[in-house]
Amino acid sequence: MSKLKRIAFVIALCIMNTIVFAQTDSTANDSTDFMRSNGKIFVVVAVVVVIVLGIFIYLLNLDKKITKLEKNS
Repeated sequence: MSKLKRIAFVIALCIMNTIVFAQTDSTANDSTDFMRSNGKIFVVVAVVVVIVLGIFIYLLNLDKKITKLEKNS
């Protein structure tokens, strides 16, 4: 149960981080509008999400393997 709490805590922190930095900046607005107008911002977001999910899945599998090895020894 503690693993589930840890994962929920990390997800909550990621969401809070997104909310905190959700303010707009007038200097960065031009490049963001350019990416949005071409539709490439969604591709960037999708790639980042896939990479982060891959890392989480890899770490969970690695944790399971290490736990299994610790129990056997």
